[in-house]
Amino acid sequence: MVFSSYLFLFFFLPLVLLCYYASPAKWRHLVLTLFSYIFYGWANPIFTLLMLASTTIDYVAGLVVSQQWDFSKPIEALEKDKPRARFQKIALTISICSNLSLLGFFKYFNFSVDNYNVLIAMMGIETWQVQGLFRVILPLGISFYTFQSMSYAIDVYRGDAKAIRKFIDFACYVSMFPQLVAGPIIRFQEVADQLVFRTHTMEKFSRGVAFFALGMGKKILLANPCGKIADTVFKAGANHIVDAWYGIVAYAFQIYFDFSGYSDMALGLGLMVGFVFAKNFDSPYHSKSITEFWRRWHLSLSYWLRDYLYIPLGGNRKGTLRTYVNLFLVMFLGGLWHGASWNFAIWGSLHGGMLSLERLKGKGSLWSWFPAPIRMGFTFVVILITWVFFRAATLPDAIIYLKSMFGLVIPKTGSSLMSSLIYSPYYMGSLGLAGLVVWSSPQTWDFTKQINGWKIGYILGVFILAIAILTTQSYNPFIYFIF
Repeated sequence: MVFSSYLFLFFFLPLVLLCYYASPAKWRHLVLTLFSYIFYGWANPIFTLLMLASTTIDYVAGLVVSQQWDFSKPIEALEKDKPRARFQKIALTISICSNLSLLGFFKYFNFSVDNYNVLIAMMGIETWQVQGLFRVILPLGISFYTFQSMSYAIDVYRGDAKAIRKFIDFACYVSMFPQLVAGPIIRFQEVADQLVFRTHTMEKFSRGVAFFALGMGKKILLANPCGKIADTVFKAGANHIVDAWYGIVAYAFQIYFDFSGYSDMALGLGLMVGFVFAKNFDSPYHSKSITEFWRRWHLSLSYWLRDYLYIPLGGNRKGTLRTYVNLFLVMFLGGLWHGASWNFAIWGSLHGGMLSLERLKGKGSLWSWFPAPIRMGFTFVVILITWVFFRAATLPDAIIYLKSMFGLVIPKTGSSLMSSLIYSPYYMGSLGLAGLVVWSSPQTWDFTKQINGWKIGYILGVFILAIAILTTQSYNPFIYFIF
């Protein structure tokens, strides 16, 4: 089930809100959890068992780590500087290993088998290849909810948050449908207090509706047509230079509006039921360096990787060389987190290498002597080049596309027919509007802080137009659903 569907908009969401607000306060987490499991299991109910298993393991681990089994006493956070007992370390280890094992098996089993077979073939011993082995289906959202669930046990262990006693409260945190299958990654310490008490006001609800409507507009009116351009160009393989750059710019806009639109909708749905989630995007294409880009793009993942991977690896505390290694390793693993493919590993490695180079230079940008608009342009071009690896289906496809961008291949026949499709007034207008919004419009976070009469009219107009256009679109994917 996706947010931009009639089933969700006109049946699921109204039913959730009706049941939620009609229920007593003590039952509301149960209502949210039950509907979240229905939402998650809509396509494949069996996958709800995996989420339930991860939730149960981490809930028990949190209780063991906290050492507070007396339910008659208020639970307290652990002292941060106090050494942890062996059983606490074991409980945390079980939490981390179980989540990483789930993620590793379902996300990287097929990838490992395929690479093993390729390696064996290169060695000339094809008889050792694994043939006819079963293929693993990737559960939706497993990359997101395992990270969320695991962060709970880590936060409790570190003393950054109190353990939670009510299982249903923790299950609600892990499974909450607004951010379940495509983020943002909500860390437990960010919502721990809200799980105990939060307010429900008309101001919150109204802002939530505004977030959701504008996010829907981003998705339907901008991401989808830009995605259609990108798909058409990437499927063509070898392209003219102009077509190749046109296609990758379209993809850059598609992935931004697709994911930031989804994040806006998730934040809006959270506000409708009283939860305040953190901002996930901060105008990333305004960045003047790759370092700044990762302070603006997918913030919940950036902070998660920083706090739970980069800093535990030593961060910048173990010398210059180790800092560069840590930056590269974190981004390499961040790339693989996005998908089991060498393309994603290369994408992450390129960003890790750029982060290391910028840190080595010491001024935050490899082109710091240029005026700000030029630095922004250079950074955007670098990001476009790296997006090729993110978008292309295979590494050979990515190489051919990069060659097309620099005029190193002969375009395939039929490119003129493709041009008549991607350069239609509708698609060119959509791309131009996307660029205008990227570099000229206020962020949804800021735009919805105060809602007056004209904003209500604008938001309502965007939402109605998005719903109307939705009836004509057969192309309506969410990119981050596959991660």
